Amino acid sequence: MADYEIEWVNETGSTNADLLTAARQGAEANTVLVADYQSAGRGRRGRAWGAAPGSSLLFSVVVRPQIDVERAHLVTTALALGALKACDSLAGVRPGLKWPNDLVVGDRKLAGVLAESVVAGERLEAVVVGMGLNVRTGAAPTETADTAVALEDVCGAVIDRRELLGEILIGFAQWMERVEGAGGQAALVAAARRESATLGCQVSVELGDGTVLEGLAQDLDERGALLLAGGRRVVVGDVVHLRGRSGSP
Repeated sequence: MADYEIEWVNETGSTNADLLTAARQGAEANTVLVADYQSAGRGRRGRAWGAAPGSSLLFSVVVRPQIDVERAHLVTTALALGALKACDSLAGVRPGLKWPNDLVVGDRKLAGVLAESVVAGERLEAVVVGMGLNVRTGAAPTETADTAVALEDVCGAVIDRRELLGEILIGFAQWMERVEGAGGQAALVAAARRESATLGCQVSVELGDGTVLEGLAQDLDERGALLLAGGRRVVVGDVVHLRGRSGSP
């Protein structure tokens, strides 16, 4: 099991940005930075991620996995699965995985994961993966309150953020050990299929170039890419669930 070096600060701009700098300067694997407040928190595609001080679990981790660059996104899935298990064990709440990088309860966002890589030539030197998980009421900014949810609101109990962090990191380490071993990547993708909130849904997917696809989310391939009905494969994109799982009204 990994030994983590954890630093918890009152405030920073972005835990991911801080650890990216540290990773490029040689920070060791399993360095963790947690902040009670981020003044410049980021989500996918540079979107702002804001939360009231102390209301969310905001952290990033440096890992140096022995995997190919094109599989670096599996680190995101490993952290999401670790968090899913932690929420289940501590709060009795088992969120779903919304492809590619969110935890949701129903269709409301509980957490987001953002991974950024440090690459030298064709070699993956490090991945910094961060999570923002809504813990307490008021964790989500007012403008997203109708699409977000907090863990304590769902479970009806007080959650210790330090205990939650510890459980997430344990689960993350377990998955990372498997990802670097024989058959572990297939096991990770299989787990993502089982926990998926996206598969079986009609979805709209916005690609990086602005193209929008719509269709039934049918499966994940062996690398974790999303497969739509008709054979379209999506490696990176922003997903909106258009309605419930197929067969739902």
